[in-house]
Amino acid sequence: MKYCSISEAATKFNIPESTLRYYEKKGLLPLIERDAAGRRLFSEDQISLLETVICLKSTHMPISDIKQYIDWVVEGDKTIELRLEMMNHHKQAVLAEISSMTESLKGIQVKITRYTQRIQHK
Repeated sequence: MKYCSISEAATKFNIPESTLRYYEKKGLLPLIERDAAGRRLFSEDQISLLETVICLKSTHMPISDIKQYIDWVVEGDKTIELRLEMMNHHKQAVLAEISSMTESLKGIQVKITRYTQRIQHK
């Protein structure tokens, strides 16, 4: 199995190494292996899990919910229905946020248009 270092994982996802350490401390990256010197080793499975954590975090899922999801992943197939329910619920929350942001963006565009017109008519 191929492994990468914490710096390689951080570079791959364009996040600080400290974020990866924080995620591990919070239980979002369970079962991280270490080499003889104690350095973290990220397997392909860990990288895949990290990708999921970053996706959920970037869509504003709370750390506690991500932790619950990860715990269910570790428990195995008996939690698939729980995970599906969580993902469906989170999808609805993300869609609601997108809708809200789209409406807010319209208000910002009104301001941009107004200011652009003022500048052009000086």
